[in-house]
Parts: sequence; structure tokens; C-alpha cells
Amino acid sequence: MVVFHNKDISDKSFLVTGGAGFIGSHIVEYLLNNHAGKVRVLDNFATGSEKNVTMFASYSNYEFLQGDIRNYTVCAAACDGIDHISHQAALGSVPRSVQDPVATNEVNVGGFVNMITAAKNAGVKSFVYASSSSVYGDEPNLPKVEDRTGNLLSPYAVTKKTNELYAAVFCELYGMKAAGLRYFNVFGPRQDPEGPYAAVIPLFIKGISSHLPVYINGDGEQTRDFTYVENAVQANIRAMLSDNSDAFGKVYNVAVGSNFSVNFLYHSIRELLDIPHQPSYREPRSGDIRDSLADISRSRKLLSYEPTLQFSDGLKLTVDFFRK
Repeated sequence: MVVFHNKDISDKSFLVTGGAGFIGSHIVEYLLNNHAGKVRVLDNFATGSEKNVTMFASYSNYEFLQGDIRNYTVCAAACDGIDHISHQAALGSVPRSVQDPVATNEVNVGGFVNMITAAKNAGVKSFVYASSSSVYGDEPNLPKVEDRTGNLLSPYAVTKKTNELYAAVFCELYGMKAAGLRYFNVFGPRQDPEGPYAAVIPLFIKGISSHLPVYINGDGEQTRDFTYVENAVQANIRAMLSDNSDAFGKVYNVAVGSNFSVNFLYHSIRELLDIPHQPSYREPRSGDIRDSLADISRSRKLLSYEPTLQFSDGLKLTVDFFRK
């Protein structure tokens, strides 16, 4: 993996909430491989996996704390002695939030307020959190620019927008250094293909590989700015370690800046696997955005963010991972 920072972090302590999850575990891996002083993970394995963190057990600078962000005492203990926080813990998935808005809100809003309050009280130097491209809602213009959002289309989107509002207030009121990252369809190794809320890429790979039915919602011509996980890791590292005071109190698109249809994605995976498997089409999913494409100029300007892997390269690495 490319190195995304140019300072010594051997005396710095990091907390990654949701570190047993897909994106979180990649952030943990980067920090450990680049000699961070201490890396603590907080996770309750609600959506994360124990196997995503067992590989870190041999690192002397690694700590694991099992707990739920809905408990403030747990959040306070997790923040103790920490310099920088990457807050990835959340209940993801638009369909899950449509199914269960109460749980989504308890974790994503209640848990977020616990975490950012505990971070403030612990005097952390930076608090970077996962937001989502879902906050753009029905705003029709492409590419998506951070200051231009529409009506929200799902409870999940409401929770992520609420996180952004809270973070802005904490920056203003308490002088915190917080930054939000609006992820655009992040994918890569270790993304879970199991369960009713699995993401589309591991689901397609699993279905095609196993000759199982693969469903495409709607006509498949909806587009997404598919973003390889290494790019999300880069944004977290650059934001947490930023010396630019103008970088905080803002939200950033984390994407590649190019989009592809779900049909194109399906056919690309099929070609990489060399399996002529046909998809089935069904009704569009409620709460879904039709088209998505990010403007990443703010991330470039204020975070020095630059995608290192494009869609096709990332997809090949991901298919290779699941093949093995």
C-alpha cells in the first residue's frame, strides 16, 4: 500500500471505532504497518467480523476493546489517552435503515454523539468520521458537490446528515478538529458477501462464482462512483494527520470522480471471473439514489487527497481476493 503521510506517528495513539469492519480494518492495518505508536479498536461485532482483527493480535502496539458505542462509558474508556480518532462504527445499509430506523438511529446518531462527546472530553487532536454519499438525496446535478444537497431519501441518509450537523456544532462550540468523509460506494477485500444487507460487489462475485441467482435492482443503468478501499484509507489518514486548520469543520467527498453503471459492473466481474452467468432483474429498491458521481476537488485541495487506484484496478484486486 502507498504511504499517505509524511510524519513520524510512532509516538501517536489512534482509535478506530468499527475497526473490525470492512473499512475500519483496512485503516487499522495501514496504521499498524506504518508503525503507529498505539492503535486501539472499539467494536461490538454487530456488523464487523472477529476474523478482520485476529490478524492484528501479534502487534505489540495493538489493543482491542469490545463494546458498544451506544454506551457512553465505553466510548469514554476507548478515547482515554488517544490522539486521533477514525470513527467508522455505524449500522450501514440503506435497506436496513428502511427496515429498522430505530436501531439505525440509536447507533448512528446516539452512538455518534457519545463518541464525539467522549473525544471532546478526552482532548483528542482530531476526530474524523464516516459520512455517506446518501446525504445528497434527490439532488439531481452531477457531479455531487459538498455544499449542494437535496431531500434525504432514507433513514440512513438522515443519520449521516445528522452526524455532519453535530460535528459542525462541536467544531464551532468547542473548537474541535472534526472532518466528515462522504464515502461513495467503497469496495474491496474483506467486504462481507453474506447476509441480507451485503454490498453489491461481494454479492455479485459470490453469486457469479457459485452459480447462484444474482439480482440487479431496476434496469441496472443506475450509476455509482465505485471507490476502492485504499482511497478511503488515504482520506482518513490525511484528514486525521492534517496540519491545515482550514481542513476541519468540513465534509469531503471520498471517491474517484468517475462513475459506472451497475450493468457495467456486473459484466466486468463476469469477465474477470470468466463465467458466463446471467443476472435477474427486479424492482428498483426504495431509498436508492439513481446516479452518483463525486466532485473531489475539495478533498484534493484541503486534504491533498488523490485516488491511487481506479475502479478497474481495484475491482481486479477485489475479485482476486475473493477467488482465493
